[in-house]
Amino acid sequence: MKALVTGASGFLGGHLVEGCLAAGDKVTALVRQSSDLRHLRTLPEVELATAELCDVDGLLEATRGVDVIYHSAARVAGHGSRAQFWAENVLGTQRLLAAARRNGVSRFVFVSSPSALMDTRAGDLVDIDESQPYPRRYYNRYSETKAAAEQRVLAANSSTLVTCALRPRAIWGPRDRRGFMPKLVGKMRAGRLPDLSGGRTTFASMCHCDNAVHACLLAARSDRVGGKAYFVTDAERTDVWGLLRRLAEMFGGRPPSRSIPPRAVDVLAGAVELVWRIPLLGNKYPPPLTRYELTLLTRSSTYAIDAAERDFGYRPRVDQETGLIRLAEWIQRAGGVEAYAGGTW
Repeated sequence: MKALVTGASGFLGGHLVEGCLAAGDKVTALVRQSSDLRHLRTLPEVELATAELCDVDGLLEATRGVDVIYHSAARVAGHGSRAQFWAENVLGTQRLLAAARRNGVSRFVFVSSPSALMDTRAGDLVDIDESQPYPRRYYNRYSETKAAAEQRVLAANSSTLVTCALRPRAIWGPRDRRGFMPKLVGKMRAGRLPDLSGGRTTFASMCHCDNAVHACLLAARSDRVGGKAYFVTDAERTDVWGLLRRLAEMFGGRPPSRSIPPRAVDVLAGAVELVWRIPLLGNKYPPPLTRYELTLLTRSSTYAIDAAERDFGYRPRVDQETGLIRLAEWIQRAGGVEAYAGGTW
């Protein structure tokens, strides 16, 4: 297949490029002028196409002759106006779909997120499936716009363009330089992550980058995925605070010990979000604390992968222990724990 990967200079996108090459596919990587191309330039088989998701002509050129698009590019920053999130996550996806239709692309795999279903009013969500509805209110602009983009992708499914959405949760693994795991390791190394568990065990589904890539490649080759969304996770149901203690042990951090009632932190996060509605702050700077982040640490969220198993034969390839060993090995090769936890790559 000839594949186009958006977000190819990023964490998951880079692994998708490698996964496509390993499967024998030809790959075009869609990148920006400002993209860090150091890793992609180590892959001589990859063709680079430079275009923004707002560049209609650039997208038409990049999708010419393509069989499948893996759309992993998205605005995930903790700050920005609603117009910025909408332009990049929703309108950009619509333009890419339009280019795909004009050029006869036959497959479109959208990398979505369970965040598109996070409901501000819900409690623990355990082993939910794809029947879970979209919420009426979203935690943040990222969740809102990922949901809107996902719905447009699924609605675009047709006899000539098969579309689907995959929802990997908490993607982790080597070459993750700005995701949740290096941030949490950094906080523990600085002794700045309190215990917010309230004495409860919080379970979460996570998804190793290799498992996410495996699911994308399988979905692109299935005839049963048209117009559907799928949860994709690792095999394990993770004890969040237990994993944090393990990460502290592996990477020299201080495990969370100073207990703070989650309710008190939730009130504080709500106050911060209220202040961050001021455009001067919210459009330019990430807030120091959000209810969205707290929810990921204090509310159980696990997802069933039965539909992915049924429709395209998905089985997680990398177990958590193997993934942690590989992560530690990569960190040492790539500059050490201080660079990983401090973002100084």
